[in-house]
Amino acid sequence: MGSGSCALAESPINILLVEDDDGDAKAIRRAFVRYGAANPVVRARDGVEALDILRGPAANQPEAPFILLLDINMPRMSGHELLAELRKDPRLRQLVVFVLTTSEDAGDVARAYGQNVAGYILKKNAGSQCENLIRAMREYWQVVALPAVQ
Repeated sequence: MGSGSCALAESPINILLVEDDDGDAKAIRRAFVRYGAANPVVRARDGVEALDILRGPAANQPEAPFILLLDINMPRMSGHELLAELRKDPRLRQLVVFVLTTSEDAGDVARAYGQNVAGYILKKNAGSQCENLIRAMREYWQVVALPAVQ
């Protein structure tokens, strides 16, 4: 093994939360604050709004690097449809996406992982184990090198 060291993230990773439910969005933001994750959170209410943010003027985009937290069941454009659009876009295809959803459907899980998500998290588990979820995400972005958005 080499003698290199792991460099931790120097600043919080920005979060793009794609969530149509106002209550869930507030709960997620509160959880980040409650468990000491000072991550800036930008919210989109569905896939269409998320694409507008991601493809719009640089001033509207979350500062890189960032991670997407994505709900599956949303109006106008579902999480699956957004994932398909992201993976087709040369500039956005490498974004790190965690699905955070109520859907326990095995087809949804397989479809999400088929679109190269970093993780599939059930909201019911996130609620009771929110501290573990936040801790795991913090450790993830402190250890891994995240791709830059072009």
